[in-house]
Amino acid sequence: MRAADVQTALWSAVVDGDEYAAVELLRAALEGGLDEESLLLDVIAPVQHRVGAEWAADRLTVAQEHAATAINERAVAALAHRRPAERVPAPRGRVTVSCVDGEWHAFPARLLAETLRLRGWRVDFLGAQTPTAHLIAHLHHTDPDAVLLSGSLPVHLPAAHTAITACQAVGVPVMAGGRAFGADGRHARALGADRWAPDARSTAAVLEAGLTRPSPAAVRHVIDDLPHLSDQEFTLVSQTRSRLVKQTLADLEGRVPAVGAYDDDQRERTAEDIAHIVDFLTAALYVDDAEVFTDFLLWTADVLAVRKVPAQSLAAAVALLAGQLRDFPRALGLLRRGGEALRTRPAPGPRS
Repeated sequence: MRAADVQTALWSAVVDGDEYAAVELLRAALEGGLDEESLLLDVIAPVQHRVGAEWAADRLTVAQEHAATAINERAVAALAHRRPAERVPAPRGRVTVSCVDGEWHAFPARLLAETLRLRGWRVDFLGAQTPTAHLIAHLHHTDPDAVLLSGSLPVHLPAAHTAITACQAVGVPVMAGGRAFGADGRHARALGADRWAPDARSTAAVLEAGLTRPSPAAVRHVIDDLPHLSDQEFTLVSQTRSRLVKQTLADLEGRVPAVGAYDDDQRERTAEDIAHIVDFLTAALYVDDAEVFTDFLLWTADVLAVRKVPAQSLAAAVALLAGQLRDFPRALGLLRRGGEALRTRPAPGPRS
């Protein structure tokens, strides 16, 4: 039985909302010779990635996306529950798998945790949105060999930096992973993580090779890691987030007639969209990387396009924010690059 065939069948079960068919399919694949790690990483993981892509392409509703994710989570649990209960600590060591504070995309971290358990590690999986203070308290009680920190959205990079520094301060090395840290791990390195890994198998290989515990005396301060923060732009923009969102929405209603005619629900969703723009702007300021901002804008424009929502308001919001932040050189530069990326963005092709 090939993983690709099982992946196709699992996708059908997930789209149909058939949890029992999904679980039975995976059990049959196990009996047919596929190992559990392959089912986790070569079957379930790609299906979950496709769930997100299909939602972005407007071929799945939000409800369907949530239902599909829930089925994949139950499928992972069903595989895990087939194993005999562990009665002694695993010989390889102990690790903590946690999402960054504020990060609610826990599925990649869960796949990592299950993969490492299969490889003989004792894993404490803390799930989504773990506050850094609670993570550190857990480390004091368990003294793991490493913390594996997962993040999907760059807006949580400042919180990730806090967590990385705090873990290292108590002598526990940190390996970062997930899209938030960049496809090449550049943000993980910028934030001082001990290692970065692009996927679960690479993470396991790094752990097996061993990580050196950091010396608390060697832990750097934030300003030492990211000297560009000394201009205070990140702090000032973050602190004025609410005002920026409120003023931009008011200005947008005057500039774009369609926005001025929105009902209360539409205005609320528009305010949320503006807040996302500000959040990604502050994340880009934090790591001094324009791609964090422009990639978000282009992705948002694509999502709006497939939903037949004019992207005019997106470009207008960026321009209005630039007007409010004209005294902030780095922020203004990011907004201008973002606006240019939207203006030169290729027209979307036909939907498949």
